[in-house]
Amino acid sequence: MIGKDNGFYRRIFTFPAVYPCDSINPTTLLTSLTDLAVDICEYKSKIFSTNSKNARQIILLVSNLILFFDEIRVFTESGLPDSVLLCFSELHLDLQKIRFLLEDCTSEGARIWMAMKSDQVANQFRVLARGMGVALEVLPLWLLDIPIEVKELVELVKMQAQKARFEVEPDDKLVTRDVLLILNQFENGVAPDRNVIKEVLDIIGVQTWSDCNKEVKLLDTEIGFEYSNEEEKRRKLRLLSGLMGFITYSRCVLFDSIDIRIPQIDCNSSNQLLRCLNSDDFRCPISLEAMKDPVTIETGHTYDRSSILKWFRAGNRTCPNTGRRLETTELIPNLVLKGLIRNYCIENGIPAAESNRKNRDISKTAHPGSLAALKMVACFLVDKLANGDSVDKNKAAQEIRLLSKASIFNRSCLLEAGAIPYLLNLLLSNDSVCQENSIAGLLNLSKHSKSKALIVENGGIELIVHVLKKGLKMEAKQHGAATLFYLASIEEYRKSIGENCEAIPALLNLIKEGNHRATKNGLVAIFGLLMHPSNHWRVITAGAVPLLLTVLISSENEDIVTDCLAVFVSLAEKPDGAKAILSSGALLQIMGMLDSATSRAAKEQCVALLLALCINCGTDVVALLVKSPSLMVSLYSLMSDGTSRGSKKASTLIRILHEFHERSSSTSKTLVLPREHFVRAW
Repeated sequence: MIGKDNGFYRRIFTFPAVYPCDSINPTTLLTSLTDLAVDICEYKSKIFSTNSKNARQIILLVSNLILFFDEIRVFTESGLPDSVLLCFSELHLDLQKIRFLLEDCTSEGARIWMAMKSDQVANQFRVLARGMGVALEVLPLWLLDIPIEVKELVELVKMQAQKARFEVEPDDKLVTRDVLLILNQFENGVAPDRNVIKEVLDIIGVQTWSDCNKEVKLLDTEIGFEYSNEEEKRRKLRLLSGLMGFITYSRCVLFDSIDIRIPQIDCNSSNQLLRCLNSDDFRCPISLEAMKDPVTIETGHTYDRSSILKWFRAGNRTCPNTGRRLETTELIPNLVLKGLIRNYCIENGIPAAESNRKNRDISKTAHPGSLAALKMVACFLVDKLANGDSVDKNKAAQEIRLLSKASIFNRSCLLEAGAIPYLLNLLLSNDSVCQENSIAGLLNLSKHSKSKALIVENGGIELIVHVLKKGLKMEAKQHGAATLFYLASIEEYRKSIGENCEAIPALLNLIKEGNHRATKNGLVAIFGLLMHPSNHWRVITAGAVPLLLTVLISSENEDIVTDCLAVFVSLAEKPDGAKAILSSGALLQIMGMLDSATSRAAKEQCVALLLALCINCGTDVVALLVKSPSLMVSLYSLMSDGTSRGSKKASTLIRILHEFHERSSSTSKTLVLPREHFVRAW
């Protein structure tokens, strides 16, 4: 009747209980009640981060009902009175909520959050116990032929449920008091006593670095939820951000070692999964467009956030798919689906539309104490980079890697604390893990508007190129390529990177020898450098054209193919690049790809490349294209199904081919091709 998995992520301290049907079968209802009671009793052996005494008290009450449910089972075949069924239905609701509450109280990652809500948790235990008492109060025991001792047991449970106090426990009060004190100290710029922090963490059972990390992730998820009103939003965000600052500070300062590894993505297994999907799987049922920020509602159905919010704002309180009326309009971020959409876009060369929630600047909503805590953390980590031993430096680099990935504000704090010069120094480390953490941290920091100048001014280009050439791990090399791409977003630095005689050859070598991600990062970095005119001849001279053609022919990944084509398009914008591509024998390969490519992005890149070759290499290319019987079919198909940019380029190429055909059949005059302003189709 009800399982433990509700089909979607349940937010902490909420009760999406399932209401029994009016015509529920008595046997099914009683079985479900028994199963729920047994599930609740299993929590006896678990560790409670908050309200331990209250939880065990309510578990005892429920356990005493199991004997009653077993005794009543004999009556289900002949049927139960409606009044009994009604009481059992109410008990069913209470037991579901009790189980959810116990689940939250024992949940890893939710310990500090539940401890700070300990008064609400105690009150919920009290309310649910009173609910059990009311249901048992109106239960007509005289209609049931069960042993007198069982009836007495039910009466005892009823009395205990009605009179139980369920007060906030001393340890919970201590945690709440100390955490609020620490947040106030952060706000006043005072470093809290480490012994007090340790006492708080010991009480709630947070004992390792990874325990802290789980807490941070849960708090970050809670911050991402929608709230029913602005006042509630401000109040909860203030506390949540403060707790995140506290836990982050504790994670960095209190624990000397990191007891988890940063997971590496298995591209092969990911690709196999993605090949089973298509773009229709990611469309919002309301807008029929690809979802940017998928969220799940109470019914378990998923919609794009903007679409479902418009639906609710229009006064609708139902699920668009099922028509079922909703008890709550709470939105649960579907992080798994969001990740699949992002990976699918990468795999198929589709520009991913970013949600405006990405990289939110928490400084706009955070508690002042949490901001001060993060600044203290940044200064602490930089001090470890400057003065610590090799172990301290590696841990600090990994903490910076994680923090800089989390938010814009974290990056700003680390920049202000002076992290960049020390991270750059670590790029020369003989420790492969330390080198990887340092370059990954620099990659994240390079996304900040002020970081690029600091990296370059501190000799960063030479050091990053060193990692590209001699990095101890492939992951470090691919992070180095991505960092160069971000630096290349500045015109001046595009030129500086190109002038480093080892940069472009190192990127091309990464494309040649790297894994999927390394190859992609190398291609993206080369593309960024080509935005500076002086780098065109450098890329060509370094042997990029034959290498890219080899990758183009041999790669089975559509996104790698699309990226290669995009680099070719950029090269073909200039006559020397177009001639190099043409002389490599790539033309027939490109024409074949236009017919065989499955992604629209790859097809549009092929058309952009053919158009550039026509413009810069003249009638020799046009004459070959005219002879292809399938080319026109592909071009007309792209005109109707492609993007506006792709359709325009296909239309221009069709016009060129038609004009050539008409003129070549009626006159020997030289064809003059239009010199259109070329627009990149990246």
